[in-house]
Amino acid sequence: MTTLELSLLLLLAAVIGVVLFRMLSLPPMLGYLAVGILIGPHALGMVPKDEGTRYLAEFGVVFLMFSIGLEFSLSRLKTMRRAVFGLGMAQVACSILMVVAGGLGLAWLAPEFFRQGGLPGLIALGGAYAMSSTAIVVKILNERLELDSRHGRLILGVLLFQDLAVVPLLILVPALGMPLHELPWVLTVAAAKAATVLVLLLYFGQKLMRRWFFVVAKQRSQELFMLNLLLITLGLAWITEQAGLSLALGAFVAGMLISETEYRHQVEEDIKPFRDVLLGLFFITIGMLLNVRTVLDHFGLVVLLLTVPVGLKFGLIALLARWFGATPGVALRTGLGLAQAGEFGFVLLTQAGGLGLIEAPLLQAVLASMLLSMLAAPFLIQYSDRIVLRLSSTDWLQQSLALTQIARQTMATQKHVIICGYGRSGQNLARLLEQEQISYVALDLDPERVNEAASAGYSVVYGDAARRETLVAAGIGRAAAMVISYADTRSSLKVLRLCHELEPALPVIVRTFDDSDLEVLQAAGAAEVVPEIIEGSLMLASHALILLGVPMNRVVRRIREARDTRYQMLRGFFHGATDEADHPDAVHVRLRSVTTPEGAQVSGQSLGALRLSLLGVEVTAILRRGIRGIDPGPEAILQDGDALVLRGTSSALALAEEVLLKK
Repeated sequence: MTTLELSLLLLLAAVIGVVLFRMLSLPPMLGYLAVGILIGPHALGMVPKDEGTRYLAEFGVVFLMFSIGLEFSLSRLKTMRRAVFGLGMAQVACSILMVVAGGLGLAWLAPEFFRQGGLPGLIALGGAYAMSSTAIVVKILNERLELDSRHGRLILGVLLFQDLAVVPLLILVPALGMPLHELPWVLTVAAAKAATVLVLLLYFGQKLMRRWFFVVAKQRSQELFMLNLLLITLGLAWITEQAGLSLALGAFVAGMLISETEYRHQVEEDIKPFRDVLLGLFFITIGMLLNVRTVLDHFGLVVLLLTVPVGLKFGLIALLARWFGATPGVALRTGLGLAQAGEFGFVLLTQAGGLGLIEAPLLQAVLASMLLSMLAAPFLIQYSDRIVLRLSSTDWLQQSLALTQIARQTMATQKHVIICGYGRSGQNLARLLEQEQISYVALDLDPERVNEAASAGYSVVYGDAARRETLVAAGIGRAAAMVISYADTRSSLKVLRLCHELEPALPVIVRTFDDSDLEVLQAAGAAEVVPEIIEGSLMLASHALILLGVPMNRVVRRIREARDTRYQMLRGFFHGATDEADHPDAVHVRLRSVTTPEGAQVSGQSLGALRLSLLGVEVTAILRRGIRGIDPGPEAILQDGDALVLRGTSSALALAEEVLLKK
């Protein structure tokens, strides 16, 4: 089979697998795994074992670690330190110890599985089982709008520590393949190498990275920016590999360095296609490792390795979460969310198998059990509420008490305001409402914030505004208005849908970060949408105008006109080098100035004849010989050298620019 034929087969199988799994509302990752099992050498045999394919698939892990490095920040760790370094560290350590203890017992019952690996193999196996699937869990929690819930925050904290723990585990597992008497020396050398490389890269790289990215970005070439990004990522991965460490460690360091620059968000979007495609190829190769025949021959062992570790991991995490202060319901939901295996578990398992730390029959059985646990993960999380209600006799009571507390808070109120989110914006709104003696009830999912504010006498309760029962308990039928004070469009749309079903006439004011989702929220039923960036600009302009002597009534009229026209005049702005760059396909509205060249085809034509509006672009001004005309009409005739100010999305502006510059 030629390289082209192999590539076409992998692409065809991947597309079909992902389409089928998306139709079943399952994560694409599971589709890649299923495809790998089907076309691999142990099933249909359509793809033979190929070292080049496996090595290429490792780049999927490289880019995944790079993405994790982008998310790594000291401020984030500080905020979540209890969940990360408390619950997360305890979970990984106890999971490894649990697997080692269980493996020693299993080795006594079935010694043929541990003739080669012994204790080092069990440690590697424990590291693999300690991992949970960040890709699956975060995606499902995000879709269920549970990332900010109590169990969601605990799950994120544990997943973050697991991701960080992968770095030392990737160094530890190869060292475990050495003879036991050489192991301390090998680990010491590996740690010294890692420390030296990290210090050099972080110390010198931190100083050079921002300057170098500024030089590259200043060239205003998307192609050059992408080439530089690939060079940095793969270059640092190569450096760490030459130092005897893993490719993934270098990619992780590259992500950390770039995360401290202002180009982080653009880099994150640019790298995503490479990461997803190569990671999909990685999961296909993992599926190809599975020998279905071996699994069938040891079916009892596969079932044992599926049910027992998943059950024990679920129980362990639930107990640890309770130990760290979580309620029974939250602890059980945390355990259900993390009970499955993870993508980095496959990385560690493949590494251990290649070093001969785990016997082939056991490797196949473990691989199959991990795949099945990941297939079960979406269902465990989807039905977690029902499972928790069956396992915890107090969870339904606690939910009822929470709703009762909300209802008691609002029972005696009429014409009150429901504030969804009690962050800084919600708190400022609440203070102004109190000054006007308007009653309110604020719903928030941060237990520390709720407890502190409620103990200070503020009308704040713990509750999820995206749940029907919570809105009913908050007295939506008696409320005068609702304000969504957090800038999350997906959650806001869900709240708007529930509000429309319960009280269609209730006015809802929604806060957004910018104007990109303005029309979507208005179409969903929002009475007012407040983009905080534009409103901040209006306040800045009003203060400046008053300071310059413009009469107050005229300033108020200007502000009112901007709001009445849905901020149309203020939408879009000229981007510069100091702004966070948007992805080329982003939907954010921006401004761009285009000067028509001499001999341009558009010279002598009217704006109306160009039909730029069909491209999603409007001309806000024309500068001709130093005179600027604002809001030109469709009858305006263009001339050579005209500077047109265009407003639209990045892709629409690119199309319009081609039309205007054509000779």
